[in-house]
Amino acid sequence: MSRRLKRKKIRACLQEPEQQVVAVDELLEPFRQAIGPDFDAYRNHCRRVYLICIAFAGGEDEAVRRKAAIASVFHDLGIWTAGTFDYIKPSRLLAKSHLETIGKPEWVDEIQAMIEQHHKLTSCRTNPSWLVEPFRKADWIDVSRGMLRFRLDDVYVVDVLDAFPNAGFHQMLIRLGVDRMKSHPFDPLPMFRL
Repeated sequence: MSRRLKRKKIRACLQEPEQQVVAVDELLEPFRQAIGPDFDAYRNHCRRVYLICIAFAGGEDEAVRRKAAIASVFHDLGIWTAGTFDYIKPSRLLAKSHLETIGKPEWVDEIQAMIEQHHKLTSCRTNPSWLVEPFRKADWIDVSRGMLRFRLDDVYVVDVLDAFPNAGFHQMLIRLGVDRMKSHPFDPLPMFRL
């Protein structure tokens, strides 16, 4: 596929951005009360990660889109549902429960790996057909506010970041990180992997 055609397909993922993220919004809505005042910040983070992930993955396959939506919603959710900045395990358990509820137990390993590895500092070497690496890159692009791009189209990254404003997401991360550092000075960032 030519670079121009690939760019055109990636940008098509962002047509009518509110319509593109309906699955994310529907999955996240039941957690509005648990997330509380951080809801808009987290929802927009999930939306951005979802759109960037599906751009890396091609975005046309419905199963890919559903997996990306589920992982996007559940990847950090344990922060609020379990009340901890050591949120990977509770987030994985929430995702597993959801997948079992919707009758998709065959997706558990892949989505749990997406959640487990999304803060990995180096490339993931898991099953290459899984969305683990595209999801990891998508989260890093968003957390870095687009400073990292992993060769994804610059215009697309900027468009995604502009479509769904930060809404205090990075300030929330700093606040949670500082709180964690105070209570666990020797383990301030338990979610990071090498």
